[in-house]
Amino acid sequence: MNKLIRTLITLATLGLIAGTAHAEAPFKPLVVDMNKVFEGHYKTEEAYAKFNAFGQKVQDQLDAASKQIQELATQYQDLVEQSRNTVLKPEARAQAEADAQKKGEEIQKRQTDAQNFRTQNQNKIQAQVKTLRDGLFEEITLVVKNVARAKGATLVLDKSISPITGVASIIYNDDSYDITDEVLKEVNKDRPPAPPAPAAKAAPQTPAPAAVPAPAAVPAPAKP
Repeated sequence: MNKLIRTLITLATLGLIAGTAHAEAPFKPLVVDMNKVFEGHYKTEEAYAKFNAFGQKVQDQLDAASKQIQELATQYQDLVEQSRNTVLKPEARAQAEADAQKKGEEIQKRQTDAQNFRTQNQNKIQAQVKTLRDGLFEEITLVVKNVARAKGATLVLDKSISPITGVASIIYNDDSYDITDEVLKEVNKDRPPAPPAPAAKAAPQTPAPAAVPAPAAVPAPAKP
């Protein structure tokens, strides 16, 4: 019986020691602003510059298409007026009406083509932005893990502002727990040297291309 009691006491003591050791394990959380690191990543800046350059080309092409449509619209209106001009012979009015009909169809086709061109290129840029974000966030996450391990952290929380609520998931943290700047420095350590040129404009905060106006609507040909 005494042997059994001693064994139980020993097991209980070991369990107490193990539980105490577990309870005293250091809890060291850290925080990082993932969005800030993403926006400050040199690869993000380079990609945004390319997106904007591509978006400008798309806008230039749409501006040219819109100008052509406006010119066709002017021609269309002239033909409509001719088709309604009672001074002209019926044959001339009928020809003007037929020409106006063809011109209107051409305008509608060009409007549709321009809108499709705009939509396709916007979708293309959005897909490229998603690919960029997915790839860079994966890269940034790896850096965050490495920094956290080096600091002996047991937990890392993202303090970025939520796009849904508009507020950060972490209301307050001591600056000593924030590794954002350290991670940002690490991801930019391989930034290539800037070429000797005038200071470049800062990259925009959103990757969307410059807005392009939709082609002006043109009415369908009218009967005389």
